[in-house]
Formats: sequence, structure tokens, C-alpha cells
Amino acid sequence: MTEVLRLEGVSLRRDGNAILSGVDWEVGATDRWVILGPNGAGKTSLLSIASARSHPTEGTAVILGETLGQTDTQDLRTRVGLSSAALADRIPDDESVLDVVMTAAHGVTGRWREEYDDIDQERALALLEAFGMGGFADREFWTLSEGERKRVQIGRALMTDPELLMLDEPAAGLDLGGREELLAALTELAGDRRSPAMVMVTHHVEEIPQGFTHALLLREGAVVAAGPIRDTITSAHLTETYGMPVELHAFGGRWTARRG
Repeated sequence: MTEVLRLEGVSLRRDGNAILSGVDWEVGATDRWVILGPNGAGKTSLLSIASARSHPTEGTAVILGETLGQTDTQDLRTRVGLSSAALADRIPDDESVLDVVMTAAHGVTGRWREEYDDIDQERALALLEAFGMGGFADREFWTLSEGERKRVQIGRALMTDPELLMLDEPAAGLDLGGREELLAALTELAGDRRSPAMVMVTHHVEEIPQGFTHALLLREGAVVAAGPIRDTITSAHLTETYGMPVELHAFGGRWTARRG
């Protein structure tokens, strides 16, 4: 396995509170991971460290061969694609859809005085087309539906041809139609051998795209279970993760869960 991410004994404290506790985790170059857990489990904090956006209080984080604390994180971040609500909040409403994607080439949100080559525009347009947004390039970002915005953000995350792709709750806030359109796009992306390693945070097993290979379950900042997805997404593990009886059902490569 070619390793793209390794966490050893990673802990995170804020204001004396333990957010993450002793997390060990490895991601291979062809892996597609989903991170599940209740509110406050530490999912977004774990993703922040794994994408080089923050540092652990204790432990070692090695991302794409670089150890946090011993490398230039600005350069490292260009190699990790990230789609998150926090990033989306920094995008100016009047930014064109094309520029939302293209500005990722310079690691900025909001086009200013950067110069872009024709190849940058061609790649941005190709990514929009790949996610069904090719006809929206000239639209202002604020005019899009929530589902359309999410697809544009994933296109942006792929703009720099990253070696690792991080998606923080990409289906949050979507209606049924928007969710299924997004999951179809992510299923296609997961099945493409040219795609980078992928890590997606979600609250719901219903939002796991087909083609994802591994799962990590978190509760109160600690790992409950991690490994191949069919060994990890089980009623017993979800019951422990969510602190209540969970009844899990699988059908057609997708899952549903309810209180048991």
C-alpha cells in the first residue's frame, strides 16, 4: 500500500478539552474512506489535521510524506483538495462559478489580481462539466442551489489535481434529489482509478457513496472502529459509536440505519 496519510497517537486539546484522543489511522493512495460519528465526535477536527489546516497537540501526522511541524504547510495544502462549509463561507457571493473553481489554482477565494493561463480555464471548465455544472460557468455563485454549490466546491477541490481529497459533509443540507445527484457524482469519482485518495465526513450511513472502501468511526474523539467498510459499518459498531441500539440494513451497495 502506498501511504498518503498516517496519524500516530494524534490528540487535540482546546481550552483544556480533549477533542481527539490517541488517534491512529492510515490511508492508502487508492483508499476511499468515510468518517462517521455523532455531533462533537471530532470528525471535522480530524479532517482539519489530515488536510494540514491545523496541528495536533500530541502525536505525529504525516501527510503525503511530509510531517506536520516540519514542513511548509502552505505548499502541502495545495496537494490536498478540501471541500468544507468553512471554505464555502469565504467565497464571495458575486464570484462567477468558473472563478470559484479556477482560483483554487492560487489557493485563494475571490479573484483578485492573479494571472491564469488558458490551461487553468480549460481545467476548471472540464471539472464543471464533469460534475454537471458546465452550463453554469458564467453564473454568480450565490444564484446556485445548495446542491449545485456543493458540486462546484468539489470541482474546486480537484482543481490542483490533488493527491488527497477531503470532503467535509458534502451532502449536508441537501434535499433528496440533490443528495442523490451528488452521491452519483461521488460514486463515479470513487470508481475512477485516476482519482486521488478520498476521505469524506458524514453523519449518516445513507450518504456513503458506492465505491467507498474503508470507514472510521469516532465517538468523543476516540476511534471506535476502523478498517474495510463492510467489516466496520455494522450494527454493533454503530451502536457503540452513537450510544444507542442501531439497526443497520444494506441494499444495492448502500446502507440505511435506524434506532433498534
